[in-house]
Formats: sequence, C-alpha cells, structure tokens
Amino acid sequence: MNLLETLTKKTILADGAMGTMLHARGIGFDKCFDELNLTNPAAVAEIHREYIEAGAELIITNTFGANRYKLTKHGLQEDVAGINRAGVELAKRVVAASFKDVWIAGDIGPLGVRIAPYGRVKPEEAREAFAEQVKALAESGADLIIIETMSDLYEIKEAITAAKENSSLPIIASVTFTRDDRTLLGDDPVKVAHRLAAAGADVIGVNCSGGPSQLLRILKQMRQAEPNAKFWVKPNAGWPEQVSGRIMYPADAEYFGDYALLFREAGANIVGGCCGTTPQHIAAMKKSLDASPSIILTEISTQPEDEIVAEPAEQPTHLAQRLSENKFTICVEMDPPRGLSTHKLLAGASLLHDSGADIINVADSPLARMRMSAWAVCDVVQRTLGVETTLHFPTRGRNLLRVQGDLLAAHAIGLRNVFVVMGDPTSIGDYPEAMDNYDLVPSGLIKLIKQGFNMGVDHSGTSIGQPTNFFVGAALNLCPQDIDTEVKNLHRKIKAGTDFFLTQPIYDPNDGPKLLEAYEAKHGKLHQPILAGILPLVSAKHANFLHNEVPGIFIPDESRARIESAKDNSAKVGAELAVELIQKIKPWAGGIYMMPQFHRYDQASEIIVAVKE
Repeated sequence: MNLLETLTKKTILADGAMGTMLHARGIGFDKCFDELNLTNPAAVAEIHREYIEAGAELIITNTFGANRYKLTKHGLQEDVAGINRAGVELAKRVVAASFKDVWIAGDIGPLGVRIAPYGRVKPEEAREAFAEQVKALAESGADLIIIETMSDLYEIKEAITAAKENSSLPIIASVTFTRDDRTLLGDDPVKVAHRLAAAGADVIGVNCSGGPSQLLRILKQMRQAEPNAKFWVKPNAGWPEQVSGRIMYPADAEYFGDYALLFREAGANIVGGCCGTTPQHIAAMKKSLDASPSIILTEISTQPEDEIVAEPAEQPTHLAQRLSENKFTICVEMDPPRGLSTHKLLAGASLLHDSGADIINVADSPLARMRMSAWAVCDVVQRTLGVETTLHFPTRGRNLLRVQGDLLAAHAIGLRNVFVVMGDPTSIGDYPEAMDNYDLVPSGLIKLIKQGFNMGVDHSGTSIGQPTNFFVGAALNLCPQDIDTEVKNLHRKIKAGTDFFLTQPIYDPNDGPKLLEAYEAKHGKLHQPILAGILPLVSAKHANFLHNEVPGIFIPDESRARIESAKDNSAKVGAELAVELIQKIKPWAGGIYMMPQFHRYDQASEIIVAVKE
C-alpha cells in the first residue's frame, strides 16, 4: 500500500491514546511506558489489537518517549534501539494476526530537553538523538515516521531532517498548541504550517492540544496557509481535569464521531485521537466515516480566508466590561511595599475587595520613592486574591526599549489594564540624582499601545507575534488652571486611543461638568468614561495641606470647616464628605478612583460599603 497515494483518495482513521489506555490498566505515569515493549509486551499488544478491532487503519508504535534523553531518566539510555525495534515488531505481530491492512507508524515525540536557542542541547545533538530512533524504527519495518506533540519549531525541524536523512519513509510532522491557539513558544497555526511544509514533511498537522473544536479551528487555519499540503489531526478528548486523583477527559465517543466528518470536510487526510481517547472513540469515528460518502480530498476547495473560524477573542477585562455596561466602578489605589513583605498589602487589598472594590490600582514608585515593582505587586494580588488590577505605567525614566519590553512583560503575566502617566520626577524622591529621561510622553505611549501593540506590531512596525489586549487609561485634571490647555491635552489622548480616564482628586462635584462642557463645545461629547479621583480627608491638618500646598487640589471652605469642627472624629467626617461627593458625581462619572491616605484602608472600606448600599 502506498500511504501518500491512498491519502489522495480517502481519509485514513488512525488509533487513539496509548498512554491513557496503559494508565487505565494500572500502570503509573511515573513508569517508563516505552520499556513495556520489553517488559510487558502483552499489555501494549492488547491495546493495538483493540484499536484495530475498533476500525483503526493506522496504529502508532509505543515509542513516543524512546529517545536517549527521556530514557536516561529511567536508566535505559543504552536500550534506545532495542525499545524502538521492539515497538515496531510488536505492532507488526498484532497487525499480522488481525489479517487486516493496517499501517504502522514509528512514533517519535519531543526529546524532553530544550534545544538551542532555547536550551543547552545543540541542534546537531538533537538531530543525532532523533536519527537514533529513526534508524531503529525504519530498519524494523515501520511504514512511516510520525513526529508528534512538538511545541518547538527548531526541535521538530531537526526531527524531520533526521527522518529524511536516515530513511525513505513518509514523514508526518504534528505540533501541539495551548489554549490560546499558540505553541508553548508562541507560534501560531499559520507559521507552524509554513515551517513544517518547508522542512519537508509529507503530512503536517496538529495533535494533543485541546478538544476537537479547537483542533478543527487550527486545521482550517493551517490549510488556508498551506492549501496543497496533506493534514493529520488527532485531538485530545477535551481539556483534562483531575477528579478524585484521576485524570478525566470530558469528550465522549459520540462527540468524536461527529467531529470525524467535520475534520474530513475541512481537509484532514488522517484523523484519530490523542490523550483521553479510547477504542470507543475510534469506533465512533469509524462509524461516522463509513456512514457518510467518501470525499476525494484533492477536490476540496480551500475556504476563503473570511470563512475560517477565527481564534476566540480574549475577553475584555472586568474593568472594561463594567465601564462598557455603564456600571459605576470603584477602583482603589495601593502603593507597593518599601521592602520584601507583601502581607500588609494583601491584607489591605483583601479588605477592599471584600468591601466591594472592583479593581485594585497599583502605583509605580509614587513620589519617586524606592518601592517594590508595581508589576510584581499586580501579579501577586491577581494570583493570590483573584482581584483584577490596573498597573500604573509611567513613561519617565524609561527609554523606548524598556517601555516596550515592560509592556510585553506586563502582558505575559496577565496584566491587561494599564494607566499611562508621566510619573513623578526623581528630583523629589529618594534618589534625586537618578536618571530622569524618557522617550515618550503619555499620549505617545498610549498611541504605541493602542495603535501598535494592540495591533500586533512594535514601535518600528515589526511583528510581536500576536496582538496584545491592553485596556488603557490616562490622566485628567478636572480643575486645571488653564482649561484650554487641558482640553487640548485631553483631545490628544483621545486621538491616541485612550479607553478611560483617571482624574486628580476633586472635592467639588461641579468640577467635572465644567471641563466636560468646555471639551464638548470644542470637540463634541466625550464618550470615554471618567473615574473621578477621591482622596478621603483624615484630619484638618491633612485638608489644609492639600488645599494650600498641592497644585490642582481645591477643597471648598465648607468641607474644610466641617473637618475642622470634627476634632477627633475628623476621619469619620472625611469619609462622610467622600460619600456625599461620590453620590453627587454619579450623573457624569463612570466610577471613582479612590486614593486612601496613610494606608487608611479601613476608612476606604467604610466609604465603599456606604456607596454600595
């Protein structure tokens, strides 16, 4: 039988999981499954037989991890050739006993080590390890070589090259993807298809990853990229879950039967199952394929690009969703600690969240004081408490290289809300002689994010692999000395792509309407939501300091008089003033941006609870 010729006439059904079936027979995942070819061949043979009886026309040898690197972990590095030969010979005996025409694919998986440029193993060393497997599989009588479950395009290229140099067998090259339809190293299906085809694989495709739905989506993208290629698809039975100590897969056999036809219609030449699939899954796929008229794959037209199912868009952030739904949103600012401990910060964040705060804002080196990285604090809060954060992102002190590197880092650790500001000058902080230069003003950084990174390119126009999904905020002064200049700056930030605005502290509810009316008269209605700055007063001294010494803050005489007369209850009155102000600004504000003073998170909590009632 000529495999490649057969693939032009029909879709071949491959087998399902080997590891899942061995584990179901009581063999632990800590054992070397490949060694079973020598120590328990009956168990492996029985699984091959079950898949052939279920209708598999192609079975894969039990040699997925039979390379020198993985076998070394079990002390079996000297048995590479023996284990691979045994795997093929075992499969051949089962096929012969079945009296059926079944192809035997010699299985090669990842080496289990990183190769250069991502690891210390040199490409030629990886190729040599793959060649060792290829020779044993080919010499033992395998009908083809399958290189599967790869995530590194450098590694799979070496495996394909080794297969081409050491055998004349057809080569299938298959990659696995993560939940975001990218490999672990960030490559998308289009790039993977191009690279596998260019490397010389006879059949390219995808296996493992998620369930059938994801792999159907990936198959369509790969076929659009390489319309003349032949394709292989073997999905997991959905994403695995651990239940009572067992690994369970949700997709049942009937579901796989339905997808067998969808895979064939989308251009798959070989279909089967990976982790979690069983002979029952393969039997269901066989039944569906046999019940439907055969399709000659060469006659399947390539789908127009706009018909390909797009990758699922990343969900908007919690902040973005609330603001888009016009839900009054409460954000609270917290400063990073000055030392290593995050215990107090997490306790404060937990209190605020339990009280009803929607988002925790993390300032970056406020007042140019040395503090823990805001990136780290956001990450700790999100991972530990499950509370969404907004990262303050000052442009001051960062050149263009660092700005872009920091953006990539923020996105990589799951930060999506960023608040772009100029930042405090180092001259007022702990290190007045520290470098204070910058390449971008806030509007320029907003433009770089919204019109560059969120479109998938950096400042130079070079691709960053995939678009980011940042929700970007900018600063706004509602009571400026020069209202025309503030309106001009506001309009510049809007044109750059700002999604929302955080304001300086206000104490007069009329501050907002004044600026908004001035902007509307010149540029039309402002559609971006505003989170008004609320800085609760804690004492008369505090109020007088803010009013007299902090530029841009004006506290009405009535408010200062109430704080003055409150004496020992000034913090309570400050909270009452804040609540009254918040209620009055609701007609024009999308929410508040509260800045607790002196770590008075208890006062902030009282204000949040009162506003939520």
